[in-house]
Amino acid sequence: MCAAIVKPVLYTYFRSSCTWRVRTALALKGIAYDQVPINLLKDGWQLTPQFKERNPMQQVPVLIIDGMTLSQSLAIIEYLEETRPNPRILPQDPKKRAQVRMISDHIASGIQPLQNLTVLQEMGEKKQGWAQRCISHGFKALEQILQETAGRYCVGNEVTMADLCLVPQVYNAERFKVDLAPYPTINRINKALLEIEAFQTSHPSRQPDTPPELRA
Repeated sequence: MCAAIVKPVLYTYFRSSCTWRVRTALALKGIAYDQVPINLLKDGWQLTPQFKERNPMQQVPVLIIDGMTLSQSLAIIEYLEETRPNPRILPQDPKKRAQVRMISDHIASGIQPLQNLTVLQEMGEKKQGWAQRCISHGFKALEQILQETAGRYCVGNEVTMADLCLVPQVYNAERFKVDLAPYPTINRINKALLEIEAFQTSHPSRQPDTPPELRA
């Protein structure tokens, strides 16, 4: 008798850029999953002992898949790539793979944590200026990197993990009214990626927990 297939479960928040990366990876790979929305601003459920058992850092995303619980977006995406490799989001060429990981880490470690919700709550009225400075500093370096690596997308002409990191970060930049004019390569790639269905369906404006006034 065949064992029942257990659908993955993603703990998510509609505007979490880290969770958006994972939603896009799941969409690109055609993996059906259930969502458990966690309202990071109102519910406080991420602070409960029950959720701390899922993720001791009390953050999203958390993905329950294949009988285990994973947190940290890039670790989740790499696991999906290793276990469900089609379509690929990490190049087979080791040099391009290294570039994808470099860009992904540049965004996921060097830009996003400096303007995430926890940090901005500590900044109070100064949060927008802080976010603008952090993102602009990171984008200045990223623009220079992408001028060396980009084709249609961040690394060549295939969608990769780097692109999954880029789109949510540009969305954050727009939320905080960062001037994007100095970053034409970032702008061009972002626009091309937003034409892809997986990036559209995973967009914050189209999630089950998106407030009505923010829906597309």
